[in-house]
Amino acid sequence: MSEIDRLTALFVESPRNTVLSWLLLVVLAASFVGGAFLGRYEPMLFSAVAMTVVAIPALKFRDPTLMPPWYFVALICLPVIWEAFAPRPLVTAVVPSLALATLGLLMAVELHRFTSLRLVPWFAVSLTVLFTLAMAGLLNIVRWSADVLFGTALLLDGRSQDAINAAMMVEFIYVTVAGLLAGAIFYYYFRSAGERENPRMAATSVSDAEAEDVDGVVLSERLGISLHRQMQLVRLMQVVLVGVLGYGVWTLQLPVATNAVLALVITFIPAVLDRDYHIAVEPGLALWVTSAVFLHALGTAGLYDAIGSWDHLTHTLSATVVAAAGYVTLRAVHLHGWEIYLPRWALFAFTVVFVLAMGVIWEILEFFVDQGALRLGIDPVLAQHGIDDTIVDMIFNTLGAIIVATWGTVYLTAVSESLAEQLEKQFGARESES
Repeated sequence: MSEIDRLTALFVESPRNTVLSWLLLVVLAASFVGGAFLGRYEPMLFSAVAMTVVAIPALKFRDPTLMPPWYFVALICLPVIWEAFAPRPLVTAVVPSLALATLGLLMAVELHRFTSLRLVPWFAVSLTVLFTLAMAGLLNIVRWSADVLFGTALLLDGRSQDAINAAMMVEFIYVTVAGLLAGAIFYYYFRSAGERENPRMAATSVSDAEAEDVDGVVLSERLGISLHRQMQLVRLMQVVLVGVLGYGVWTLQLPVATNAVLALVITFIPAVLDRDYHIAVEPGLALWVTSAVFLHALGTAGLYDAIGSWDHLTHTLSATVVAAAGYVTLRAVHLHGWEIYLPRWALFAFTVVFVLAMGVIWEILEFFVDQGALRLGIDPVLAQHGIDDTIVDMIFNTLGAIIVATWGTVYLTAVSESLAEQLEKQFGARESES
């Protein structure tokens, strides 16, 4: 059985599974009605999406027995059941995040079956973990936006900015734990499924003839300046970063010095990738990466305080670099494995999901560094400044991801193809469909 067929193990057909799964769908329907009656729109929306995703195969094939395992549907229903029957309300985001991760896995498998997207279990599970983190970030962006624009109190509920931000960081930590736990559960499920499969949910692999070609464009040629000048700009920014490092050491400002060192290290990564791993990073891409970390280092040296919008600029630019890394990795996997096929819409969506997920992880890192510095009585290398600052940062991260996913991917064609070649050398030549 091919890796593509292994995804069909998620759907089973048995009288017991059919009855239990449809009973749990009734629970979701009750949650939808209750949410509409009480004006609780989040559970209402979740229930509507969950009912649709769970029932799509049965509706598509007009067969009520074609349902996911009832225990997966139960995981989706768990927050609803808990709120209805548990003696204490939910105090962590673990249970809702497990439900969201399970729903994400079902969506991935159904997109694999009913669209041109092709996945294998390990890749579907990895995307599910990223999806869980990304949705946690997106949900809080939506809550904050609703509070600011419409005066609701979904997130901004009267507590201090720092208190709300700390509560959201704790939620993000629980979501991360739940996402990893869900990933482990799903991976074990597919490993233990053996040779079980459901032929009607099997999707054929996409042939090379059907694959979409991506016409690459060299960024260096679009900048309007010579390659020599581009490299000079990179070297100039590196020299300035050395100066920022010296300033941080001279004035005993740990955040300035640390960020300058990290920025300097990152500016040399493109050259190392090109020289040691033969991954094509042309000067325009090196200038892109260097500019992002250079502007951030200048911000820590005083521009964040002097210019209010500097933070938004650096977050957007840094997010474009993260998005570029995510896109290159995704497309390299797409090129390397014949069983994985990511159409352009999937590359767009997964790039945005990747950046949203990385944004959540970055905010958790900032939170730990910030809180640790406060407890040690030193200046934090990375600092958070309340819920408004965190959410606005995440909004500009998303903006940077959309910019790259929409207009920037053509500049990343060569580097993604170089990475795919290295994967083939490392793990073996790309298999043929035969």
